[in-house]
Amino acid sequence: MSNLPSIGYVSLGCDKNRVDSEVMIARLLSNGFAIESNPANADIIIVNTCAFLEASRKESIDTILEMSQYKQDKCSKLIVTGCLCQKHGEELLRYLPEADCLVGVNYNDIVDIVKQCYYDNVRQLYIRPNDAMTSCPRVLTTLPHYAYIKIADGCNNYCSYCTIPYIRGRYRSMPTEEVVKQALMLTQQGVTEIILVAQDVTRYGLDLYGKVTLVPLLQELSKIPQIKWIRLLYCYPELIDTALLDEVANNDKVCKYLDIPLQHVDSDVLKAMNRRSSHDTVTDLFNRLNQYYPQIRIRSTFICGFPNESQAQYEMIGEFLRKYQLANVGFFAYSREKGTKSYVMSNQLPSRIKQQRVKQLYKLQQNISLHNNTSLLGKSLQCVVDEQTEITNIYCGRTQFQCPYIDGKITLISTRPLSIGQYVDVVITDCDSYDLVGEVL
Repeated sequence: MSNLPSIGYVSLGCDKNRVDSEVMIARLLSNGFAIESNPANADIIIVNTCAFLEASRKESIDTILEMSQYKQDKCSKLIVTGCLCQKHGEELLRYLPEADCLVGVNYNDIVDIVKQCYYDNVRQLYIRPNDAMTSCPRVLTTLPHYAYIKIADGCNNYCSYCTIPYIRGRYRSMPTEEVVKQALMLTQQGVTEIILVAQDVTRYGLDLYGKVTLVPLLQELSKIPQIKWIRLLYCYPELIDTALLDEVANNDKVCKYLDIPLQHVDSDVLKAMNRRSSHDTVTDLFNRLNQYYPQIRIRSTFICGFPNESQAQYEMIGEFLRKYQLANVGFFAYSREKGTKSYVMSNQLPSRIKQQRVKQLYKLQQNISLHNNTSLLGKSLQCVVDEQTEITNIYCGRTQFQCPYIDGKITLISTRPLSIGQYVDVVITDCDSYDLVGEVL
């Protein structure tokens, strides 16, 4: 039995952060630490934070303060890691005494840092230069049949509203052989669905090989027999070319699903956002998708209330949605972030206007999604089983165009027992604007 302290873990933010947390947990376990599922029973609590938006920073601070309450009982050290420390580490060191140690987004020394914090009582901020991307052992925190692979970190796009390049640094791809190595390691644990994630997967390989190599990566991963589905998050519209679309459409293992974060469709707003797209290039892409790749369902995101966004520019988003009938869409009120170019722009819109625009677009998309789901009635789709409900022979699962946690689910009605992670063919029998119902064939 290990004499090392036990560790409770809380991971916040995106699935790229989740991967970081899974690597940290694996390193701590392999060095003799025990991981407690309930932080209340842990000697040390680690909170891996997000700092992307004001709301995520508030969630991170609230969680840190919540976890600090356990220091009145068994917990003796609270360690904070991740984006919040990378961006605001000096402030946290001064004004957040509840945190006993602060670590940025380079956590390669996490084992030594935890030991030093616990045994030597050293309160310090650890910010290290970014290392090259490599495959690392992980302890999965997802369901056992799917996992995320972070194929790149950082970003070179420098959108005028975004802090990611300042937190995570410039774009760094993981070498193809390392991605394949990690995929093989995950399939040995029972994973059959691989979700490739980066701030921009369509840029993959450009920094290493002098050209984009996402399609060759998909082809290499498709050779692994255990992999059933490969999903892509997130594809910037500027680098979506015919080669990628052909690979998604024709490769049986690649999900017919693309998450394309457009953020806007008005050329002037896109230019102010420092996006490389324009209204014409976006509509050209979606015309091509509709004409030649109707089997690929699209998810996107839009920012409402960017500085100087007029009513007419905002309404262009609604017109775009009505025309192209996207499968799933997320809408976000513009968040004014210090350190970004948009922070100092004139004509910052009131929160009331931004929230109103978000609400109106969600209402519009709800009707579009209902129409899209209704068109699936009577059709047969392949689905994966994610969980069993309390009702016998009723399960929850997902289709290829439903990413975990963000795109709804399908209720599976089966006349025979099913296994978690099993792939089944389903006839769609009912729906609402978000979820589906189907009978297992």
